[in-house]
Amino acid sequence: MVDTASAEPQAPPVQRRPEQRTAPSPGTRVRPDERPSSAPLPERVSAPGPVVVPPAEPHATATLIGSVQRAMHLLESVAAHEHGAPAKQLARETGLALPTAYHLLRTLVFEGYLRREKGLFFLGEAAERLGSSGARQKRRSTVVDALAHWRDVIGVPVYYAVYREGEIEVMCVSDTPDNPAVEEWAAFRETGHAHAVGQCLLSQLDEQGRRDHLDRHPVQAVTPYTVRDDHALLRRLDRMRRMELVVERQEYALGTVCAAIPITVGSTAGTLAISLPSHQADRLLRAAQQLQAEVGRLLGSLAISISI
Repeated sequence: MVDTASAEPQAPPVQRRPEQRTAPSPGTRVRPDERPSSAPLPERVSAPGPVVVPPAEPHATATLIGSVQRAMHLLESVAAHEHGAPAKQLARETGLALPTAYHLLRTLVFEGYLRREKGLFFLGEAAERLGSSGARQKRRSTVVDALAHWRDVIGVPVYYAVYREGEIEVMCVSDTPDNPAVEEWAAFRETGHAHAVGQCLLSQLDEQGRRDHLDRHPVQAVTPYTVRDDHALLRRLDRMRRMELVVERQEYALGTVCAAIPITVGSTAGTLAISLPSHQADRLLRAAQQLQAEVGRLLGSLAISISI
């Protein structure tokens, strides 16, 4: 059993009065044990501990590699001189010591980013490949954005395709879960005769180009609505007027209708196309005409490149 009663109060401790000692007379030696209690004791100074310095904040340029920066500055300087520039001029323009500039220039020449002719430095093939790749990516991004815009405005899947080196190439498709693109259940390259994209591209070729394509990819039945043979397809293509809208109904995929708009830039044939479920076939022509109008307004400003 635990006793929870309060304890008896205790009397406060008795404070003893310090002993009175007389101060020693002048000249008297005082032993250490007789030092007056009133004399202050020397303060004990503790040894200083280790000083912890917080880590400095990394500078924004702490991880940059100077040699790479200098090499890039040299490339930019060379690119600014269409007719080439000597090492001394490039060193002066980039603020580099001449030996450093020579070392970096030789390295860039060895790697193919620069070339040297008669003491002048020009951009090399490696640098030009970088530039062309960047330009292609920019053009492709422009096309992707344009297709997404038309997809959302018209509410249909949009396809972009070209005829390149004797083959049909679908370059980009923009669709949504609510408006999905046609599934490629039979290779688009081999069935160009059956879908609007292929027929539109073939219509832009001359007779020899069409026959060459059909020799490699002859007409074959894809659905009950597919054109019967090569001759029937060639007659159909002959009747098409240049740059005419092409419509196809269930020739490639049952339950799907498609329309394609021809686009020709230089010698390259291209097309923009849309598709709809066959139960919405009444929307097809109206949607295709809307896309045609959109392309007419934006094609120049967007500068869509057929050579993506």
